[in-house]
Amino acid sequence: MRRGIAATTLVAALGVTLAACGGSDSGSNGGSKSSGELSGTVTWWDTSTVGSEDKVFKKVAEEFTKLHPKVTVKYVNVPFGEAQNKFKNAAQSGSGAPDVIRSEVAWTPDFASLGYLAPLDGTPALKDSGDFLKQATASTKFNGKTYAVPQVIDSMGIFYNKKIFKEAGVQVPKTIDELKSVSAKIKQKTGKTGLYLRGDDPYWFLSFLYGEGGDMVDAEKKTVTIDNAQGVKALATVKDLVDSKAAITDATNGWDNMQAAFKDGKVAMMINGPWAVTDTYAGKEFADKANLGIAPVPAGSGGQGAPQGGHNLAVYAGSKNLDASYAFTEYMTSVETQTRISKELSLLPTRESVYIKPDVATNEMIMFFKPVVDKAVERPWIPEGGSLFEPIKVEYTKVLTGQTTPEAGAKAIGDSYRKLLKDWK
Repeated sequence: MRRGIAATTLVAALGVTLAACGGSDSGSNGGSKSSGELSGTVTWWDTSTVGSEDKVFKKVAEEFTKLHPKVTVKYVNVPFGEAQNKFKNAAQSGSGAPDVIRSEVAWTPDFASLGYLAPLDGTPALKDSGDFLKQATASTKFNGKTYAVPQVIDSMGIFYNKKIFKEAGVQVPKTIDELKSVSAKIKQKTGKTGLYLRGDDPYWFLSFLYGEGGDMVDAEKKTVTIDNAQGVKALATVKDLVDSKAAITDATNGWDNMQAAFKDGKVAMMINGPWAVTDTYAGKEFADKANLGIAPVPAGSGGQGAPQGGHNLAVYAGSKNLDASYAFTEYMTSVETQTRISKELSLLPTRESVYIKPDVATNEMIMFFKPVVDKAVERPWIPEGGSLFEPIKVEYTKVLTGQTTPEAGAKAIGDSYRKLLKDWK
């Protein structure tokens, strides 16, 4: 699901919005009439993990035609790290954008602010909207309108290898200090490294930032907060984990290297989310699925913190097949589809009623992550939310590799934010 937060380039202000690009009139949407049989093509850009999630999503999406035989679903898997800017470029040019996009939660207000998304209030896409988790719907709104439907919700935990923990005679760490001591004992007893700390993706830094009581910004007060004492402490914490040898890191290709190291038993722990469960089970260390343990991310001095993430489905404002796109979005976020996705991929549903379904209520991974999600820290749902990650990515990597100090790194991020967020303190 999440292979990394995409580097975001701000799109130049446009003189027009895509809501006026031909095709948004439901009367000319590829033969689809709101009162008649749906027809035409729906192109869906999926951003899920290739090799595991994508196969399931593709099959489920294409089965939409069983309900609507005259509709063709064109499935396209777009790498997560490329999708945000690729969609912006296509929407800006008015050519090549999909009818429906799987939007990371932070992208939705960004796309909506640019006029690239169709408002969904009053459409079939929001069928039974009262069933959605309140925190899942927070990222779908902009200026009082709804522009997306929650598909999955997630957060992060610490994945650990139970066999290595047993061999080392250690317990799951609950704090950063315990994480360091546990890692040291694992190294002493087994020769293996305690933690793989992903160093090329700013999303992985958020658990440490929130754990120190910090945040990127205070959206209500329009204040930049990442360069305060808590932000500096968070950067110092991750650097200390690497310097103390409690963790190893990699500034490039972090996802593949982290997954490989954990699945092959070279490291005992990694921080990850429900999107990684299916891929992790494919590793030789987890042929016995019971060997995978998951616990809350160790707490910092400010407590335990993990970010709220997830994905929404949004409809392109310039779609020439709006009615079919609304119906497809409803289908992909329905109780039935979410139940199936949860069963096959252990992804967390966004509908309350799905959690009581037998196949979901007995899923150990989902039942672990649900309380974590309930307490997860919401990110700022502002149009610039997705753009807040690139400055962190640059400085986070530099801090971990010794190219800058935590103090200088935090200041550089804060300076970048104040240039991005006009008139913010």
